[in-house]
Amino acid sequence: MKPKRYVLVGTGGRAEFFYSAIATQFKETAVLTAFCDINRTRMEYANKRLTEKYGYPSVNLYAPDQFDRMIELEKPDAVIVTSVDRTHHTYIIRAMELGCDAITEKPMTVDEKKCQEILDAVRRTGRQVRVTFNYRYAPHHTKARELIMNGAIGQVHSVHFEWLLNTMHGADYFRRWHRDKRNSGGLLVHKSTHHFDLVNFWIGSQPDEVFAYGDLLFYGRENAEKRGETRFYDRATGNPAAQDDPFALHLDRNEHLKAMYLDAEHEDGYRRDQSVFGDGITIEDTMGVLVRYKNNAILTYSLNAYMPWEGYRIAFNGNKGRLEMTVVEQSYVNSGGDKSLEGALKDKRIVLFPHWKPPYEIEVEEGQGGHGGGDPVLLNDIFGTPAPDPYRRAANHVDGARSILTGIAANRSIRTGMAVKVDDLVKFD
Repeated sequence: MKPKRYVLVGTGGRAEFFYSAIATQFKETAVLTAFCDINRTRMEYANKRLTEKYGYPSVNLYAPDQFDRMIELEKPDAVIVTSVDRTHHTYIIRAMELGCDAITEKPMTVDEKKCQEILDAVRRTGRQVRVTFNYRYAPHHTKARELIMNGAIGQVHSVHFEWLLNTMHGADYFRRWHRDKRNSGGLLVHKSTHHFDLVNFWIGSQPDEVFAYGDLLFYGRENAEKRGETRFYDRATGNPAAQDDPFALHLDRNEHLKAMYLDAEHEDGYRRDQSVFGDGITIEDTMGVLVRYKNNAILTYSLNAYMPWEGYRIAFNGNKGRLEMTVVEQSYVNSGGDKSLEGALKDKRIVLFPHWKPPYEIEVEEGQGGHGGGDPVLLNDIFGTPAPDPYRRAANHVDGARSILTGIAANRSIRTGMAVKVDDLVKFD
């Protein structure tokens, strides 16, 4: 079977997850031929990682204004999109218009207008969009899907979902480009797309109406001043004021982060190590969301980005019982260490409470790798030879849209103080 050809746009922190897989486990079924990025230094570093760490041939490099030329010369089957979130739609749409499929990192995009443009482009071109929801593939998440599908708690009527980002991982969103809501859609889009997708996946329904509250209550200079802080800085690296700050990220102390970001600053001015207690943060760190689904199930959802531990608690309430899951995850800084530790499990527990019977714990096979063991399974599903999947974990553009539309609706609700009908945001037909 002839291997499929790929090019990758955006060589920042998430890119290596994909290009390392092609360079190692999937050399027989996939070929990477090019990188595209606004920053040549960062592309050259990615090429160095390819050749020196993975023993893969170097690939061709293109600037964004050479995207069409790249497609013409490289003739890829699909374009992998791992650029800044607000640019995803640009590359997804253009890839399809030029005859390629698209594989995009989550979120698919950041607002309803860009989402509609993607939906229209899929209809117009007939090409495919794949959204890489690795959490679907974690064994414990698949088990929850299986139990609910098989009626273990009957019809699900409500879900309570609490996600905790800690002061290492959660803080990292406030150092990076994500802190500007125009770039990321805020955490209710960038991060919660995972969680809202899981709920859609688990209960087999889609969001109908959303109401939300959200605010910046911990990070940001104003909040630090209220707590009595008097010493501030704009960035951590090389700054004496940041030496004893546990929230500081020092790029010169991590060889990988230094090469990828600090050494590349001269090209685009992007600073990866901004203070989480600085000005200019426009995303929330404290969020509560209420969602009604098409099947009348109700979700209560909480996300906080400054907690002492990393993980989540979720409970499904059905007409035949209750399913509870508690997961503690490995804390990490994006691209600051071993990829397999990103979202890796430290502890998990799933308990089923049937009506009229004693509760019992559900045993789940341990998954290896990042995001609870979901990463390797997802990568094989994309680049390898996947087996038929009764759980239908592969996510397309509709799944990508359904997940972000909950967060987009929540953002609108926070702005307006009103409940938002999801069907008013985009048209699927």
